Amino acid sequence: MKIYNTMKKMKEEFVPLNDGEVNMYVCGPTVYNLFHIGNARTFIVFDTVRRYFEYRGYKVNFVQNFTDIDDKMIKKANEENTSVKELGDRYIDEYYKDADGLNIERATVNPRATQFIDEIIDFVSELIDKGFAYEVDGDVYFSTKKFGDYGKLSGQNLEDLQAGARIDVDERKRDPMDFAVWKKQKPGEPAWESPWGSGRPGWHIECSCMAYKLLGKTIDIHAGGSDLVFPHHENEIAQSESRNDAAFARYWMHSAFVNVNNQKMSKSLNNFFTVRELLGKYDADVLRFIMLSGHYRTQLNFSLDLLDSAKASMERLYNAVGNLERFADENADEALKEGEQAYIDNLNAFRDRYVEKMDDDFNTADAISVLFDLVKDINININAESSKAVVKCALDLLRELGAPLGILQKSTKVSLEEEVEGLIRDRQRARKERNWALADKIRDDLKARGIILEDTPQGVRWFIKQ
Repeated sequence: MKIYNTMKKMKEEFVPLNDGEVNMYVCGPTVYNLFHIGNARTFIVFDTVRRYFEYRGYKVNFVQNFTDIDDKMIKKANEENTSVKELGDRYIDEYYKDADGLNIERATVNPRATQFIDEIIDFVSELIDKGFAYEVDGDVYFSTKKFGDYGKLSGQNLEDLQAGARIDVDERKRDPMDFAVWKKQKPGEPAWESPWGSGRPGWHIECSCMAYKLLGKTIDIHAGGSDLVFPHHENEIAQSESRNDAAFARYWMHSAFVNVNNQKMSKSLNNFFTVRELLGKYDADVLRFIMLSGHYRTQLNFSLDLLDSAKASMERLYNAVGNLERFADENADEALKEGEQAYIDNLNAFRDRYVEKMDDDFNTADAISVLFDLVKDINININAESSKAVVKCALDLLRELGAPLGILQKSTKVSLEEEVEGLIRDRQRARKERNWALADKIRDDLKARGIILEDTPQGVRWFIKQ
């Protein structure tokens, strides 16, 4: 299996620290609002990476944090006249609703930054003791010039970064590129006692500390959106490697941005979409299909037309699932027929192609193409006369290959009640349109199945004839 390592700017063979096990840390949301489709791509991509590792037999320790103390959270809590903790609690619950709605598997651990305050204080203290950080009037800064490899992830030296960065002017810092690892309390802000006075963690130190405490000094994979390469991940590396005297992560993975109609997503441009809004109109499979239809390192241009196209694509895939489910229910012939074993062997070749694509830096776009090729082959070669054994083999393979992508796991079957109620609505619509022939046909078709309709003043009743 090969992974594109942002640190090396190339694909590398994946070799875990421990055989058969992957320790993976993915930067999660700052919990002050509902998450949008740009966040969703990152969450879906690395959920898929995790699922595929598990498909390939690895045990995955998957940590995704919640940043629950931050400038944005303080501002939002003040605007809503609530506490930062209440705001965080609420939006963590909302995150789970939307993540569950997207069929994103729960992380092994979802740590909250505020659960690790003591560990963060210890981490900062060790950085000071080793000469990598310094305190100024209650604030503590990391000295970037003390870390000789600063800039190695983004591929720039300190001077280039300083020239291109937007830096808050603070004359108390020894160097403009130094960043806060502990922030002195301002009036009205939540704070914790520390050796430097009341304050709170800087953003970057949170992830360094949680990754270390939950996964160890060196982890296999650290991942997030491409916007985190600098400064967040660059600063995490500097802090962690300075404190631990060890490589922070062996592989760095980053998902690309999502644009909307070829523009950056922005509320002012009216092209801002939350996942909550889209899940009210589209199925999770459709949204996952969009996010995985291009390679994760390629920028995605989102649009409502793309949503409709993805919906049609998923319907095509589910039509194949539905046909196979129906054939399996209607065909009682369990034994393989002549030539079907050779066909099953042919089906296995699709699995090999799928694995080849996914092993190449999780190429979901090409893996999805394999799914469509598989569906085309199934539609040509499997029908109502096929044995239940070969039908089940094809259906199991479709679901197996869909699982790492988080799609094709639902049944197309509806309950008898859902089906009958739908037909009754169709019959009522036909009668309203004076299409008596269609209304009678629906009634007669149901009667032939032993389902009797009764028109009453209170509406249509139905029952199964005993």
